[in-house]
Amino acid sequence: MNTVDRPRAAFVALCFAALALLPSLFGSYGVDLVTKVMVYAVFALSLELLVGATGLVCFGQAAFFGIGAYATVLLSPASEAASLLWLLPACVAAAALYAFFVGALSLRTKGVYFIMVTLAFAQMAYYVVHDTPLGGGTDGIYLNVKPGAGPWLDLTGALTLYYFTLACLLAVFVFLAVMLRSRFGRALAGIRVNEQRMRATGFSTYPYKLAAFTISGAIAGLAGFLFAVKDGFVNPELMSWHLSGAVLIMIILGGLGHLRGALIGAFAFALLQELFKSEAIFGAFARHWHLGLGLTIIASVALLPRGLVGVPGQWRERLVGRVNARAAIDGADVDTEAANDAA
Repeated sequence: MNTVDRPRAAFVALCFAALALLPSLFGSYGVDLVTKVMVYAVFALSLELLVGATGLVCFGQAAFFGIGAYATVLLSPASEAASLLWLLPACVAAAALYAFFVGALSLRTKGVYFIMVTLAFAQMAYYVVHDTPLGGGTDGIYLNVKPGAGPWLDLTGALTLYYFTLACLLAVFVFLAVMLRSRFGRALAGIRVNEQRMRATGFSTYPYKLAAFTISGAIAGLAGFLFAVKDGFVNPELMSWHLSGAVLIMIILGGLGHLRGALIGAFAFALLQELFKSEAIFGAFARHWHLGLGLTIIASVALLPRGLVGVPGQWRERLVGRVNARAAIDGADVDTEAANDAA
């Protein structure tokens, strides 16, 4: 690990340590809120793999999230707890299988056509659960009994679910960090920068993109599983394009190209939502919280082009620029004085 990566690793370690200590500082509402945000952070990491690491802007990520959530409920027995040992892999596999199918077709297109095709596939999945009895229609379906893994892991408890979600978030973050440093990750970076050059050097980019798309779908399915277990209820809105847009905003707000940016963006987006929804702060305007949130995001994109993760570097550049400008002015004054003395 070089000297540049050490502060970043320390920051991430500090964030996870703070999350581990948070339940001892906040009540049940704080634990529930942060659990929800961590689920969305897992979801954001799945899209970061596509957009930030591979350069594929997908607008149908909610489909894989929703499939993972619906699979959790549909595969669970009605009167007893399902075993986490088979339910979790099954839900992740269901989302990964659909991602493989979607990716195999959509990756043959590029640019805006790729965005529209992924959106079309997501809408297809949305209408399957919205207009058929499979997913309970618009009413959704309930998870009667939350899954577990015997007496040593029961996800019905809020704290147990909190730490299980934190463990999943940490595992996904470490997995992606290691993968992006591997040969496979370097290939994805090359595809993001210049796919034509990668092809010219002998790389067949399609299998790499399909593998990244499938892994991204699997991680989104994991987030969907966690969401279904937390809320105990799923509905078609989990597959809507609004959620795909929201998670895209999260990673842009945090900073594209950085895993920690996905984490920061998920937490910032959720906290901004809670802020503008607060009637204690905004009064009657809280009913129009979408307006405040939208204006804040527009301002953030305009003022922070590299996202929240780039704020320290932006400040550093401005500070160095001011110091260099001041040094240049002082140097010019010295040269002027020397010239006057010589004269």
